[in-house]
Formats: sequence, structure tokens, C-alpha cells
Amino acid sequence: MVAKESEVFISRVIGLPIVDAAGDQVGRVKDVVCYIRADGLAPRVKGIVAELFARARIFVPMVRVHNITPNQVAILGQVDTRRFQRRETELLVSADLFDRSIGRESRTKIFDISMHQVRNREWELSSVALRSSTRVGRFGFGGRGDAQVVSWREIPDLILRTGRTAAHLIAEFSDMKAADIAQELHDLEPESLLAVVEALDDETLAEALEELPEDEQIELISQLDTERAADVLAEMDPDDAADLIKDLPSDVAEDLLQRMEPEEASDVRRLLIYGEFTAGGMMTPEPVILDTDATVAQALANVRLEALTPALASMVFVTRPPLETPSGRYIGAVHIQRLLREPPTTLVATLLDDNLEALTPDAPLAQVSRFFATYNLVVAPVVNHEGHLLGAVTVDDVLDHMLPDDWRGDQMDEVEVSEVSDG
Repeated sequence: MVAKESEVFISRVIGLPIVDAAGDQVGRVKDVVCYIRADGLAPRVKGIVAELFARARIFVPMVRVHNITPNQVAILGQVDTRRFQRRETELLVSADLFDRSIGRESRTKIFDISMHQVRNREWELSSVALRSSTRVGRFGFGGRGDAQVVSWREIPDLILRTGRTAAHLIAEFSDMKAADIAQELHDLEPESLLAVVEALDDETLAEALEELPEDEQIELISQLDTERAADVLAEMDPDDAADLIKDLPSDVAEDLLQRMEPEEASDVRRLLIYGEFTAGGMMTPEPVILDTDATVAQALANVRLEALTPALASMVFVTRPPLETPSGRYIGAVHIQRLLREPPTTLVATLLDDNLEALTPDAPLAQVSRFFATYNLVVAPVVNHEGHLLGAVTVDDVLDHMLPDDWRGDQMDEVEVSEVSDG
């Protein structure tokens, strides 16, 4: 088997130092987390287990892994420092697969597995290195045979068996959009739903939860233990988390907010003070914000972040420091189309849309919707009376609040009827 250009054997990654954007070491790689996928797809690498200097182990998703070299693993952005907790459907490559026997006679064992990059910051398992004990030696010890490298497809433990178990469903979810996962959760029987939800990672569950009808969101979050519910809420967009928390009993809501990370809870609390059908209640506090000395090149680098929705990536906002919301004095906004037409060294602050006014946080839904229609926008700034940027409203949140309360449930029921008719 010819090694792919980006192929990396995991035994060589384990133990490497992990460095941040400044080049400072933050820990070491202890293992690689993957999960098996359905329909004959290669197992996907989910992230790495990192051991910090305090010996606490955390999870670093592959989207944060910028580069892997023979000497180090470089990461970008913030990582969650909560202690790593393994999900039922996850495999730890070193702990679970290294030294595992293959075949009936158990003389062939896995001694290494490679992964390769299939696209930007997405990795899959690729090759499996095997070593066989060819004979029993004079003193009863196995002799060592030649090593061979085979495809992951030849290893039964890396192939998903057929069925509709929680593991099989989650494997299918790995390549599905959040709305489609929500539809699957909506259709599951209560017993199966609980098993799947328990095995899902917090980020995937949060994204699917945002797509469920409100009553199902409340029912599902209420069935989780408090710590897990707080973790899932922390992974949701702050505006969606705030909408959900508003519908919970006040004592339950406060308990969840207390258990969330302070920074994430602070974002949600700031949104809770606004009415649900106002610009402040609909906005996200995490738009793309740049300083006045930022260049077009820096702006484009920021909007390329995978975590951004297309709507949020369509506009950048310029403010004085601090650049976190509520920001310093709001200067203005620039559309991505304008950024794409300018030289990379141009200052973003010279490209502001002078005709775009900002929304106030108390602007009602009717005013917000007319504002979007008037300016043909997919995202708009929200600025308070002191001139500070509070966040941005996206068109999907406007539509979500304009549609009937039960529109998600009606849509899911229509899908079910359509599937029955097609059958």
C-alpha cells in the first residue's frame, strides 16, 4: 500500500508536545479519538486527547488542529478545558486498538494505525500496521513475523455492523446536517432516543437541538442530568440557548446558568434581558469584530473560520477595543463582497458601508424584518445608545421568529407524511 502524502501514523503523534498560536507548549498528545461511520465510509478522526501540565486530560477537536509535524502538534483558537469524558460510540486509537488481536488464532495484532487529511482539518483513519507471531519459540514465547500494512477495511473492529443501534445511528449522523439529525431524533421512540442522546457528543446534540420544535427541546433538555444539560447549552448558539432557557422553570434555568462556564453563561444572561421578539433577543453576541487597524487579509482570514455560519461570515464589524461584545465604540460594517474586491493590505476601516445604519436592541421584529428587506441583508449590527456593538442579527433568526411557533414540528410531520406516501 502506498502511503498518502498527508498520512501520519498515530504512534508517532502520541507524546508530541501541543503548542498554541504563540508557540507555547500547553500539553502533550495522549491519544486520538475516532468514531466508526456507516455505509462503508472510513472512520473519522474526531480529535485528540491532550494532557495538560496539571495532568488533566481534555479533548481538542480536529478543527482546532492547525498542523501536525514530526516534532509537535499546533493548535489554533480556544479549547474547552473541561475534563475529557469519553462517549460510548468513541474509540481511542491507542487505548482501544493498539495490540488488539485480529483473526481467529489471535497471532496477528495491530501495532499502529495511520490517519490522513481528506480536506481542511478533516482526518480519517487510513492504514493499519499488523505484526504476526509466526511460531512458538523454544521457551513458549511467540516468534515475531514480518509486519504488513493493510487498509482499515480489512479490520473487523473498524467496520460498522448492520442494524439500528445507537452506535449505528450516530455513525450515520456523522455526515448529516443538523436539521436532518433533528428529524431522526424526532422520529425515534423514547427508549431509542435516550440511548442515542446519551451517546451523542455535546456539540452534535446542541446543533440538532436547535433544529427541534420548542416543546421537544424542553422535553429533551429536561431528561438530561444537570451537568450534561449545562454542557449542551454551552455548545448552542447563545441566542438559541437563551430562547430555550426562557421556557424552563426559573430555578432550573438559574441552576443551568450557574453550571455553565462563566463566559458562556454571561453571553446568555445578556440576551435574557431583552424581549424574545426584539433585535436584542434575536442577536448573537459573537459576530466577526475587527480593530480599526485590521487589513482586508486579516478580515478574510477571520470569515474563513469553519465555525461561522454563512450569514455571520457575510459581514465584518469594526470597533474600538475591546473587540468582544459589548465592544468599544462601533465604527461601522463591511460586506464580504467588498472585501473580495480590494487589495489584501487595504485597511478594512476605509471600506465601511456608509448607508448601513445599526439596529437598536429594543427594535421589534416588524422593524427588524423591514430593515433586512430594505437593505437586502443576511446579517445586521445591533448597537446600544452608548454606541457599543452588542451583537448581530442573522436572517435565519428573523425568519425563525416570523414563522409560527410550531413550524419546525409541522415541517417534520410533513416529511413523515411524504415518506409514507413515497413508500
